[in-house]
Amino acid sequence: MSSISHQYGLILAGGRGTRFWPRSRRSRSKQVLKFFGDRTLIQQTVDRLGPVLPPERIWVLTNHHLRAEIVQQLPEVPKLQILAEPAQRNTAPAIGLAAHILQSLDPDALMGVFPADHVIAKPGAFTRLLRPAFQSAAQGNIVVLGIQPRWAETGYGYIEFPEGVQAGARSAIRVVSFREKPDAATAEHFLAAGNFYWNAGMFFWKTSVLLDALRRFLPKTEHLLAGLPPFTSRKFSESLAAAFPQCDNISIDYAVLERAANVAGIPVGDIGWNDVGSWNAVYDLHKRDAQGNALRSAALVEKSTGNYIDAEGKLVALLGVKDLIVVDTPDALLIADRSRAQEVGELVRRLEKSGREDLL
Repeated sequence: MSSISHQYGLILAGGRGTRFWPRSRRSRSKQVLKFFGDRTLIQQTVDRLGPVLPPERIWVLTNHHLRAEIVQQLPEVPKLQILAEPAQRNTAPAIGLAAHILQSLDPDALMGVFPADHVIAKPGAFTRLLRPAFQSAAQGNIVVLGIQPRWAETGYGYIEFPEGVQAGARSAIRVVSFREKPDAATAEHFLAAGNFYWNAGMFFWKTSVLLDALRRFLPKTEHLLAGLPPFTSRKFSESLAAAFPQCDNISIDYAVLERAANVAGIPVGDIGWNDVGSWNAVYDLHKRDAQGNALRSAALVEKSTGNYIDAEGKLVALLGVKDLIVVDTPDALLIADRSRAQEVGELVRRLEKSGREDLL
């Protein structure tokens, strides 16, 4: 059996997308919405993996609010392979759970991990990276993809490669270190140095290698997951519901990547990657008129520039305003300064505190 038949993809789709309120809700979160074209973000993720990973080797980990919607959106992916976490415990337990399941079904499994809610405008260039990433993982490495930075971003973690690294390499090279989200001055230094790349949250490894790392670095969580009955057992769901909330609440970056010695990375050139982290990112990715307005619905614009409008079913008239986000839904309307787009999640937290479950 070829190594290709042992390659699997895990799509992480458990986030709430609070910065995309009011369009994003618990049961209709960012990853199941259409921002670009007629396919949702998670559908686009499966589409671009298709040339390498057929649907029967795709697994999705989400939450109970979103599972039914994802099952409906991904009819090609076997329903049993779309799992809902019993509780939010960050990426390390989620990935560990998938690794245990895959290891039990295929001891030679190689697993790629992919976020469900990113945009990659050049899917062909992305697909060409998957083969060398899986090949390096098959040799026992933990493999990460690093995106060549286009500006001094403070909202991403960074991967430090050896000096002189060239973007667009087609093989994995040693990773020197991982760096946390930097302040502005440090981000400028990273950009100027040329060997610091954005951590895109895409990883590759043998399931056996990842589980060995969890036993070493996250023994409590690994012990809980290892104690689960077989995936095909009738008791699996019940046991998972009891064990998973006890797992450590920690990311795979903190738990494993920053501590393991066998980490390699591919310094990725331009694949059109964007993590679509806020309404402002959606604005940046959309076509705009001569005045810089991104109009996703009917609008009458006069002496107004730099605005993003999403108000299906009604006309929005703008007069003498600039750099606004206007998002209208049947029960809520967001009007925000584009420069404050990252703070939309704060509004959701206020709604939670006030008990407005109807708006969450």
